[in-house]
Amino acid sequence: MSGDPFRTEPVGGVGRVTLTLLLDQEFDAGTLYALRAAVQAHAGQAGLSEDRAGELVLAVHELAANAIAHGAGHGRLRMWDLARTLSCEIVDGGPAARDGPPRTSETADPWPTAHGHGLWLVRQVADHLDLRSGPRGTRAVVTFTLPPSSQTPASGS
Repeated sequence: MSGDPFRTEPVGGVGRVTLTLLLDQEFDAGTLYALRAAVQAHAGQAGLSEDRAGELVLAVHELAANAIAHGAGHGRLRMWDLARTLSCEIVDGGPAARDGPPRTSETADPWPTAHGHGLWLVRQVADHLDLRSGPRGTRAVVTFTLPPSSQTPASGS
């Protein structure tokens, strides 16, 4: 284990499925643009259409922005190709990892949905969202199904 607050595989384990790590990138407020560009490039290479790749970028951006705003102020993204599904894991170290006084249980609200529509939006565009918070931080895994390998991604579909 590399000291990450969560395991380093996507939800559900890997079993006999081929697991290909496509992207492993740390981020903070100053690197969100680079994160979006990397996700866009890898999503297209993996076979998502331009529209679906844009939706993946939107979902990852919203989750990363939440990790920055409500978590440790930084986080890590890992993207896998798992059985023709792109699985993106966004983790943060929780508010305790942020400089300053720790939040109490009365003030801590990991990635609240009442302050905006980011998580609602992620749920609208992603095929699946798994969101788990605990004392060591928050872990979000968002998945997008890839088209069958015989199909060529088309722009605008």
